[in-house]
Amino acid sequence: MTNKILVIVAHPNINTSKVNKRWVEELKKYSAEIAIHELYNQYPEGVFDVKYEQSILEKYNTIIFQFPIYWFSSPPLLKKWFDDVFTYGWAYGKMGNRLAGKKIGFAVSAGSKEIDFSSTGKYSATLEDILLPFKLTTLYIKASYCSSFAFYGAEDSANFNQLDSNASEYIKFIQKF
Repeated sequence: MTNKILVIVAHPNINTSKVNKRWVEELKKYSAEIAIHELYNQYPEGVFDVKYEQSILEKYNTIIFQFPIYWFSSPPLLKKWFDDVFTYGWAYGKMGNRLAGKKIGFAVSAGSKEIDFSSTGKYSATLEDILLPFKLTTLYIKASYCSSFAFYGAEDSANFNQLDSNASEYIKFIQKF
């Protein structure tokens, strides 16, 4: 078991991304304490090496899932990854406790403004409401849910002047675990 933190990045177009690409650049500055695992780069065809993925997860106490919000969920490859990797008897169910006690958090970029993600906003739901299935999955596998980190307004280029400070805050968010 390592004390390093694993960040699983699931962005289908990381090279054209502003937020997630910048976050990855910042994460790479901390390679001694943070390991990065980019799903779309590793599995462009969407066929996972489940045993390998499970072995990676077993090595880390803290796991952060980083992705853009897609239709109020994750990109499709990350959903498939959860379906394929979190297997019965390994992640849950009888004898399925391999992730129990691990710390799991989420870092997401949202195209809309923060005000849109409120009970009175455009979507009548907070980002925490939207991330509830991920929180419940974390609790279901007996891991500890460690909150989320966000960048709002990724569709508005005027917000990118905040990106460097947001990337620094992202590192602080990760390091607190």
